[in-house]
Amino acid sequence: MPTPEVLDWLLDGDVAVAYLATRDLLGHEDPRLQQRIATEGVGAALLAGRGPKGHWGRGFYSPKWTSSHYTLLQLREIGCPATEPAAHETVALVLASEKGDDGGINPSSRRRPSDACVNGMFLNYASWFWADGDGLRSVVDFLLRERVADGGFNCRHNRPGADVQHSSVHTTVCVIEGITTYVQSGFHHRRDELEDARASSVEFLLRHRLFRSERTGEVIDAELTRLHHPARWHFDILRGLDALAAAGVSRDTRMDDALDVLRSRRRHDGRWSAGRAYPGRTYVPNERPGEPSRWVTLVAQRVLLAYPD
Repeated sequence: MPTPEVLDWLLDGDVAVAYLATRDLLGHEDPRLQQRIATEGVGAALLAGRGPKGHWGRGFYSPKWTSSHYTLLQLREIGCPATEPAAHETVALVLASEKGDDGGINPSSRRRPSDACVNGMFLNYASWFWADGDGLRSVVDFLLRERVADGGFNCRHNRPGADVQHSSVHTTVCVIEGITTYVQSGFHHRRDELEDARASSVEFLLRHRLFRSERTGEVIDAELTRLHHPARWHFDILRGLDALAAAGVSRDTRMDDALDVLRSRRRHDGRWSAGRAYPGRTYVPNERPGEPSRWVTLVAQRVLLAYPD
């Protein structure tokens, strides 16, 4: 648990941070506090960007961080109420207009393969915002076809002429999160197969200790050890550990390297700082690198509560 001073700092921040800290760190669900997310702070700023045609940005996937896709993903991550009409309506719009011939959500072209990373993220927020279960069936079917032989997922797996034998941590964590929200939201289509795919994806991340080469043990990319909010489509150890905790994965010694890095990044004042934000226009200003981050601190404390020393 955070110190009383850090907890008070979290509860005194954006209403979404206060709601999630109350729910995840104190174990108390506060529906009234959650309802305020849609009308105050970050949540209100995100919702205000929606246009008259039912999309954010210029449509489903453009521009990157101000599109409907990434705005809905962020609204889900901050705990926006599942009953939010704007989010529910746009999810329905996407299901009606953005499916490719392979059944996946496809922002590029119906003739090109859909992307497992995009569909993992879509399944995450669409399940949260109570999408039509029948509409999600083809998304589930698509994702289950895209599992790589090593147990995880890679967005390049279905590219023409590609021979992908190794999964991507970025795509894999997106799919883990999508399956977890789908299952927790009470959807049932091919649920046993989804849970099996999630288990093999979790094992893929653990074999890599979340950020190390399975073959050499070296760090795959130093950026994976830095902490970001929002992570968008990117993987980092904080997001990976949080996804494992949300999926109910038990403590495993192969998490220890990542947990050690996470603890080492805690400041002397008990807070964590965010790393450099991914570039691009946003509706909400990015947190400044090196300064205490309520969002990163909240998620780090949530992880350490799930996986204590």
